[in-house]
Amino acid sequence: MEQRYDYIIVGAGSAGCVLADRLTESGEHSVLLLEAGGTDKSIFIQMPTALSYPMNTEKYAWQFETEKEPGLDGRELHCPRGKVLGGSSSINGMVYVRGHACDFDQWEEEGAAGWNYQACLPYFRRAESWNKGGDEYRGDNGPVGTCNGNDMELNPLYQAFINAGKDAGYPETNDYNGYQQEGFGTMHMTVDKGVRASTSNAYLRRALKRSNLTLKKGIVARRFLLEAQDSEGLSGLKAVGVEFEKSGNTQVAVANKEVISSAGSIGSVQLLQLSGIGPKAVLEKAGVELKHELNGVGENLQDHLEVYFQYHCNEPITLNSKLGLVSKGMIGAEWILTRKGLGATNHFESCAFIRSRKGLKWPNIQYHFLPAAMRYDGQAAFDGHGFQVHVGPNKPESRGTVAITSADPHAKPEIIFNYISTEQDRQDWRDCIRLTREILSQPAMDAYRGEEIQPGLSITSDEAIDEWVKQNVESAYHPSCGCKMGADDDPMAVLDEECRVRGIDNLRVVDSSVFPVIPNGNLNAPTIMVAERASDLILGKPMLKEQDVPVWIAPEWQEKQRINKPVREA
Repeated sequence: MEQRYDYIIVGAGSAGCVLADRLTESGEHSVLLLEAGGTDKSIFIQMPTALSYPMNTEKYAWQFETEKEPGLDGRELHCPRGKVLGGSSSINGMVYVRGHACDFDQWEEEGAAGWNYQACLPYFRRAESWNKGGDEYRGDNGPVGTCNGNDMELNPLYQAFINAGKDAGYPETNDYNGYQQEGFGTMHMTVDKGVRASTSNAYLRRALKRSNLTLKKGIVARRFLLEAQDSEGLSGLKAVGVEFEKSGNTQVAVANKEVISSAGSIGSVQLLQLSGIGPKAVLEKAGVELKHELNGVGENLQDHLEVYFQYHCNEPITLNSKLGLVSKGMIGAEWILTRKGLGATNHFESCAFIRSRKGLKWPNIQYHFLPAAMRYDGQAAFDGHGFQVHVGPNKPESRGTVAITSADPHAKPEIIFNYISTEQDRQDWRDCIRLTREILSQPAMDAYRGEEIQPGLSITSDEAIDEWVKQNVESAYHPSCGCKMGADDDPMAVLDEECRVRGIDNLRVVDSSVFPVIPNGNLNAPTIMVAERASDLILGKPMLKEQDVPVWIAPEWQEKQRINKPVREA
């Protein structure tokens, strides 16, 4: 029996679950959703504090690794991507950061017409239910629950970090996702009533109640099916379906309207190339027949890096005392019974966004504060009590690539980010290390701050900082931008401003790979926004009305701000 649907979506992740919900809610369209992973009904996914487990588990995440990175002395970095319902929204740290308003104006300046902040803001608001109530910036009736965690009530170190920023002369912000991103304040997370607010929980659960959505799990997408158009004055190629494996058998599903790749920042690139869409040299080397040359597929790859700035803590108040099996069991039991306590938070409850140098219009450095000194796998970094900040520059100049090496869809692609490959990226890291040490040396931290564990007080010169960063930096797990939206005259633009693959009808990409430039923050929120907006584009609906709200930018830039984007005094 032929499998035929109006829309086929590949990937039930941060974007795919949004699309599955929005494309089926009218009841008019049949949708097939294909997902490589399986169920997300695990306590290790649903309990926020267990975030380190799914990210490092083969069952729930593609365990990609980069190639040897030249700028990191040949180190290979971990690059996990979600392989479960909800995708990376089911394995991530649940940090909710939209990015600065200027990030989206930058998208439009890069050729993604219509993706400025005023146009994107209504879709951020449509997606969200902010637990403090909606306003002109925040939504209060959307599927994705967002909150402040425990409002920092469980540990005084959170407020101490904010106060240290103020001591150092930085502003405080009461909502970095609202009017003012820049400054120190409480961090927001995608946690709803104590449970991870993945897109699977927020969107897919309700969509699966509809008869016009079909979900197939445990599949491997092999390629998009393309046909030549030679009738009714049309030319070129169009996507007509997807070839995939299920339980070792190859199957085909046909799309009446469109095929949409939401396979993620690595997966969408891989699938386009496996389908013969991409740079000729890459496809020839992999043994894939070239169907449509599109040189930008897999180019423009970007990511955020971070280091852990760690200190001993003079007071026995950190989470290092909660890392034993007994403590973890008690935390888990409380969460199971009440959905409250330390199990209901990602523990990143205060944060900051600052500018590293004069002349910048918006922040380029981000801080996540953690009242523990530990590794991403959840293990203690040392005996005793400690705290750390995760910090790194968020607007890198470096660009990388994703390239398949084989026609086998099971083979992992070659990933290289070319991390810290420009002098400005190196200088941003030097500034980052020095500014962080200055902030953590402020009086607000005096009662708590013990010995600096890393980088260590000997790391002060440019040369020493460069070397330490190369040996210690880790990915913040924000790969993106490998299928960028852009203008017709941009040879690296894979998609037009409606996420349509250039030169191929009925084929779109909707996930974080479509970003022209990586935003200043974590990527789950903007990925959800892109999917919300793309769903209206796909269905041909009127776009939500743009919102002309004020945003904070650096004082020296306020006179240069566009007339149609008013600002308040900084």
